[in-house]
Amino acid sequence: MPCSSERPAPPGLSPHRTALPARPVPARRALAALVAILLSAAPLAAGTPQLKVYFAADFTDQAYQQKSYTKVATAWKRPAGAPKPGSKAVVTVSIARDGRGLLPALHMKSGSDAWDAAALTAVTKASPFDPLPASYKGASVEVHFHFEYNK
Repeated sequence: MPCSSERPAPPGLSPHRTALPARPVPARRALAALVAILLSAAPLAAGTPQLKVYFAADFTDQAYQQKSYTKVATAWKRPAGAPKPGSKAVVTVSIARDGRGLLPALHMKSGSDAWDAAALTAVTKASPFDPLPASYKGASVEVHFHFEYNK
């Protein structure tokens, strides 16, 4: 006769082995909880750096805009530290008729001093730009460069 701690095997199990009730081991319980947390958590937010440029509404020369964008994008050296995803630094500059960048200024801070400094440096190093096209009659054009760190 089996001792009182033994239970008869359920159908399909060998009669030489007895089925014990499942008792989670504390380590297994902790591991299961950790796996559940990791699987349910949203992926870590990783941002993507992006440069956008906005010229004054009356400036419509697309080729000039593209050249200016490329010049700043080439000069932009992204720092190791980035701002929070969704942040951006905005640098404004007036481009004079001869292409000089007049007083680039940090118009909006991203929350990261290194990111802001890199944005301002990129616009400063990109100057001088090409002379403004003859078709544009203004003495200068205001340009906003947005150095974004998107979600």
